[in-house]
Amino acid sequence: MAVDQGVDVDAVALALAPSKPPHTRIVRVALAIWKALTINRKAAIGSAIVGFFILVGLFGPFFMAYDPNATSHLFLAPPSWPHLLGTTVVGEDIFSQLIYGTRTSVFWGLGTGLLLTILSVLVGLVAGYSGGWVDDALTLLTNVSLVLPALPLAIVLAAYFPRGPLTISLVIVGTNWAWQARVLRAQTLSVRSREFVTAARTSGESAWRIIFYEIFPNEIALVVAGFVSTTIYVVLAWAGLEFLGLGDGTIPSWGGMLYWAQQAGALGLWWWFIPPGACIAVLGAGLSLINFGIDEVADPRLHMEPGLKKAMKLKNSIVKTKEAVA
Repeated sequence: MAVDQGVDVDAVALALAPSKPPHTRIVRVALAIWKALTINRKAAIGSAIVGFFILVGLFGPFFMAYDPNATSHLFLAPPSWPHLLGTTVVGEDIFSQLIYGTRTSVFWGLGTGLLLTILSVLVGLVAGYSGGWVDDALTLLTNVSLVLPALPLAIVLAAYFPRGPLTISLVIVGTNWAWQARVLRAQTLSVRSREFVTAARTSGESAWRIIFYEIFPNEIALVVAGFVSTTIYVVLAWAGLEFLGLGDGTIPSWGGMLYWAQQAGALGLWWWFIPPGACIAVLGAGLSLINFGIDEVADPRLHMEPGLKKAMKLKNSIVKTKEAVA
């Protein structure tokens, strides 16, 4: 049978081929992110650091010999074998507080970052896809949130409401969701005009299904990068708010340890304030390495070998010199 020359055979075959379900695209993107985190050196080191703190938070408290809030007669004891990081002014074991504080700081920090990212995804994707008055209202809310001073507002809100991890988490989410939502809205405005979204809309798919099964899988890499960047800020903001005394003093945490060390005037007792500060710094460094690794995978120019970078610069300078002579 002769084939009509006016028919695009490749287009017909592509149209008749079974399309991959949306969850398949999500799995492929997730596997690509996992591959990036394991192949890239910076991302692998950062993942190992974060994974270490997660394991300590999960299993560390089960191996502690002391209750972090239990007092004793050993006031301000220096580090020793029974008390690896010494004791506080009321005889509390600092090493136990550090391990229990890892669970509080890491899991509340990651959970807050996840909650903040979910809110940003909802606002950004709904605003970018819906358009009209919905987009105008959400964009206005986003712009108002962006111009508000986040840290002073967080301090005021955390001081006004009952103190505790939940209050700090909600305050951080409520004052820092707008930036990532704006980025995702801009990306959604670009994605919603593509052919696969138009085809899904024409076939009668609901708006929510299009947003989360068609658009969201194409932005998951951006969401992951935003989650990592946001979590870095959340960990630092969490410790800062607790250092100001806005947390629950009965729940061990890294920021709370710094607060009590400052209240006791323990500037000379390095074993009290340096370990939690170092943990905050190392966790932030691990998250930053993951973020740098994701950037390098997304932009291959960032992970070129040093010699190749020099060669590229030399080539560019030669080309510019030739152009100037010509």
